[in-house]
Amino acid sequence: MAILGSTGSIGTQALEVVAEHPDDFRVVGLAAAGSQPQLLAQQILDTGARLVGVTRSSAVQDLQLALYAEASRRGWSSGEFRLPRIVAGPDAATEVASMTCDVVLNGITGSAGLRPTLATLATGRTLALANKESLVIGGVLVTRAAADDQIVAVDSEHSALAQCLRGGITSEVDRLILTASGGPFRGRTREQMRDVTPEEALAHPTWDMGRVITTNSATLVNKGLELLEAYLLYGVPLDRIDVVVHPQSMVHSMVQFVDGSTLAQCSPPDMKLPIGLGLSWPARLPRLSQPCDWSKASSWTFEPLDIEAFPAVELARRAGRLGGTAPAVFNAANEQCVDAFHDGQIGFLDIVDIVADVLEEHCTSSISGSDVGSALVTSDEMDVDTVLAADRWARQRASERAERHIVEAAGMEKAH
Repeated sequence: MAILGSTGSIGTQALEVVAEHPDDFRVVGLAAAGSQPQLLAQQILDTGARLVGVTRSSAVQDLQLALYAEASRRGWSSGEFRLPRIVAGPDAATEVASMTCDVVLNGITGSAGLRPTLATLATGRTLALANKESLVIGGVLVTRAAADDQIVAVDSEHSALAQCLRGGITSEVDRLILTASGGPFRGRTREQMRDVTPEEALAHPTWDMGRVITTNSATLVNKGLELLEAYLLYGVPLDRIDVVVHPQSMVHSMVQFVDGSTLAQCSPPDMKLPIGLGLSWPARLPRLSQPCDWSKASSWTFEPLDIEAFPAVELARRAGRLGGTAPAVFNAANEQCVDAFHDGQIGFLDIVDIVADVLEEHCTSSISGSDVGSALVTSDEMDVDTVLAADRWARQRASERAERHIVEAAGMEKAH
C-alpha cells in the first residue's frame, strides 16, 4: 500500500494499523507536505518505503538529514538501511499514487488531493478515500473514473453507511442518515455563537483532528461535505440524505430501508476502525478498536439539526444540486474563511455567510475570459483545470470579502 498524507492524523493512525497487522500490509510509498521531516524519516525507516513524495521541494534536504539522524539515533550504520527514492514538488503525491501497489490511502487535506485521487483511479487500484474534498470538488470527474467498488470510504460516517448498505439491495434503500456530534456549540442559537473564539471552535467534544476539519465540525460545514460525499459515493439523491445530531458519537450513521427498518453501525469513536476497514475491505481486521461495553448502562440521544443556527448543511445541499463547479467553490471559500477566522480577520458566523455569498456570486456570474473560474461550469463541461480554476477564484473572492470585513469593522469602531 501507499499512504498519502502520512504525517497527518489519518496517515499516522493508518501506520499504527499497519504496525499492528504486519502480516497483512507492506508500505511501499509515502507522501507528505514535508513540514515534519523528523516524523517522516521515522515512518520511512519503520516501513522501508521505497518511494517518498514531499510537496515542498525545499524539504528534501531536511528529510535526508533527518533520515541520517534517525538512523544514527537507532544505532544503525549507513549500510543497514537503503535511502528511498524521493520525489518533490506539487506532483509528488500524484507520482506516489501512481506507483505499483494494491491500495492507496489518500489522507491528504483539501483540494490538493484531487489529482492523486484521479491518478489512483486511473491505475485501477483500490482507493481508500479519506480526502473527501477530492470527491466533493471533482464530482463526476471522480465517479466516472472509478470502477465499481474501487473507492472505499474511510470517513467514519461513510464507512458506517457502506457497512449498513450490505443489509439490502439498492432498490430497498429509502434514506441515508448521517450522524453529527453537533460540535462544541450544539444547542446554541446563532446569536450565542456571534463572539466565539478560535480556541472554543477547536474544542471538539469527541474527535481530535486538524484545524480545518475541527473548525468545519464546529460550523457543520464538515457535515455538509459529508452529505455531498454520501450522494456521490452511494448514488442516493440529495433529498433522501438526512443529518441528525447524536452527541455521543457511538452511532456513526444509519440506513433506512423501504420496509421501515433502519440499520445502524455502532462503535466507540476510534478512527482506526474505518481506516482498517478501508485498507482491508471487505474483510475485517481483528482487534482494531474496543467494542461497545454492553455490561454498562448508557444512553444515546438523537436530535434534529437546527438549520437556522447551522445553515452550512443546507448550503452544501444547494451546491450539490447546482453541481458542476459549485461544490468546489463551496469547499475552497470555506477553507479560506477558516484561515481568516483563525487569523482574527472575521468572526465565526462570517465563515458560512461569506461562503454563501461567494457561492451565490459564482452561480449568477457570466463567464469572463479575464476572470477564470468566476462562473459556474456544469458537470458535463468541467475538467480538472476548470475545477481548480474555480477553487482558486473562490479562495481569492473569499479573501477579498474577509479583507473588506476588516475595513468595515475598523470603520464602525472609529465611528463609535
